[in-house]
Amino acid sequence: MLKIGVFGAGHLGKIHIQQWQQVAEAELVGFFDPDDTQAEATFSKYQVPRFTDMERLIEQSDAIDIVSPTTSHYDIAKRCLLNGKHVFIEKPLAYTLDEGMELVQLVKEANVKCQIGHVERYNPAFLAVGEQLLQPMFIEAHRLAQFNPRGTDVSVILDLMIHDIDIVLSLVKSPVRRISASGVSVLSETADIANARIEFDNGCVANLTSSRISLKNMRKMRLFQRDAYIGIDFLEKKTEIIRMKADGMPAGLMDFPLEIGNGERKVISVEMPEIAALNAIRTELSEFATAIINDRPVRVSVYDGYQAMDVAHQILKKMSLHNELHNV
Repeated sequence: MLKIGVFGAGHLGKIHIQQWQQVAEAELVGFFDPDDTQAEATFSKYQVPRFTDMERLIEQSDAIDIVSPTTSHYDIAKRCLLNGKHVFIEKPLAYTLDEGMELVQLVKEANVKCQIGHVERYNPAFLAVGEQLLQPMFIEAHRLAQFNPRGTDVSVILDLMIHDIDIVLSLVKSPVRRISASGVSVLSETADIANARIEFDNGCVANLTSSRISLKNMRKMRLFQRDAYIGIDFLEKKTEIIRMKADGMPAGLMDFPLEIGNGERKVISVEMPEIAALNAIRTELSEFATAIINDRPVRVSVYDGYQAMDVAHQILKKMSLHNELHNV
């Protein structure tokens, strides 16, 4: 049985603790959180031992789940890795790029499993298109949320947009050529709404918009590629795939003929993949545990986490330059 220790008992930390209790391959040893109020509430609700000594929790665990504030990720992860422990680190990987790169190196040296908590990779709506041949050439994403003071210690790029950055980088197997971005701080000290355009060497373009001052919540991504459109609703857990195929090909349940001129006919085929009923956080934690037990690669590696951070920080720099040029 894999012994797990959790660092952080805030909003997301409590969710992780609850989900670890449902993972058959793992035993939750305990948690660490310096906030007495949060710690007492967590113990009262989940009856999980609270550790007040960080080193002792690390020592008694096979793997550590880091769900603490981003500013503490590096310090905790470094302690764990130097002790040869496997680590799960909630996104973003670290607070600075230098910290992130050092963690990449430490993971390599320790030869342990390290997974980054980009949970949208486990969203059932995204998993539903996993078997499709995806070669998007244009991607549009909107991630909008109602204002919540929690998380405003970082910009909307690192708070929300980084989810879509990770998804896009996992889909587009090509180096980033150019980034442009703009953003505005409205209610907090960091950007609350932002737009970024990412251009890749293979010609693909991703247009990402994120806001945490919206009147409604939205998490949608649209993928456009040759003869196909894929719409993914991460919030409502819905996926649709619309393809163009030649007339005369095997008919589907939702096919519509289309005249495109010169006597040529095409067929619009609409697919609605079945969406599995699963808890994304429990699935990612369970898969992390299984990767350790069976010595398999994790789905979202420490380098994946670093790449998402790298692009996010490039967006932040471009956004800052844009605001300086326009006196925003």
